[in-house]
Amino acid sequence: MALKQIWQRWTSRYFSDEQAVILLILLVVGFTAVLWLGRMLAPFLTALVIAFLLQGLVSRLTRRGVPHLVAVIAVFLVFIGLLLAVVLLLIPLVWTQLTGLLQEIPYIVNQGHELLELLEARFPNLVSPEQIQAWTAMAGREATQLGQRLLALSIASLGNVMTLIIYLILVPILVLFLLKDRVLLLGFLLPLLPEKRTLMSEIWVEMESQLSNYVRGKVVEILIVSAVSYATFALFGLPYALLLGMLVGLSTLIPYIGAAVITLPVAAVAGFHFGLTQPFLYVIVAYGVIQALDGNVLAPLLFAEAVNLHPVSIIVAVLFFGGIWGFWGLFFSIPLATLVKALLLAWPRQESRLT
Repeated sequence: MALKQIWQRWTSRYFSDEQAVILLILLVVGFTAVLWLGRMLAPFLTALVIAFLLQGLVSRLTRRGVPHLVAVIAVFLVFIGLLLAVVLLLIPLVWTQLTGLLQEIPYIVNQGHELLELLEARFPNLVSPEQIQAWTAMAGREATQLGQRLLALSIASLGNVMTLIIYLILVPILVLFLLKDRVLLLGFLLPLLPEKRTLMSEIWVEMESQLSNYVRGKVVEILIVSAVSYATFALFGLPYALLLGMLVGLSTLIPYIGAAVITLPVAAVAGFHFGLTQPFLYVIVAYGVIQALDGNVLAPLLFAEAVNLHPVSIIVAVLFFGGIWGFWGLFFSIPLATLVKALLLAWPRQESRLT
């Protein structure tokens, strides 16, 4: 009986409002659809995200007097140009550098073995021959498994070339229609929602500005950090500068964790190329400066209006949403955490009258 009373009081407090019940149903249906149909709807979801990013440019042009259709066509042509540049120029260069890095893995493992032997000679009390053999064997196994995974990925991707081509055609078409017919599509969807949607409107108004600022700011941050990292690594003559620069830029997707993880490949490539010399120290110091400027100058400047989330909340959101939806989960982990926070703060509560 006590459990029944507790349940009645809890539901009476949090779900006595009709809007709260409808919003909960919509959230469950939406998350379930993305979770189970995400792969099937991937082209549409990708186009939706891209259109969301480009809508800000379209709105700015229309506010300056440019006709809506002209603004859409201009922004779409810029998007197509960037897409072609990535597909035809950037991806082949990154793939070439990745292939070259994989070919040098055996050499890197041998260099690491020699470095461990040097450490054993200088510090025999800290490093034993058994430890060196164990570390070398582990590194060899990891390198072999990495090569096998990448080979399997490349072979599997060859079978999906037609699917990739279809996506490259389908996604831009969807982006064009989502930008051009945005008002028409919203006019079709809004009548499907309940007439009384004050709660949904409050949460959407609170989230829209923060979500758009975060997503566009994150794209700008990735581009800036990638470009600066590539220029810095290339200036020092570090091999695979483009690949490492892109990895450093993408690491900003994962707060706290990404910067720590990407330090290892940067230090490894610099160490095996330069050895423990001054150029190696210069690269590490430059990388540290880039991370410091990103964390203390660029990110606060881009996300000045971001919601204040506790670091524990951010890390949990990255782990949870990244584990569910992969790349897009990582990309939207902080906005989704912000959505959860907004829901918790705006959710209607009523004191139970049950005795």
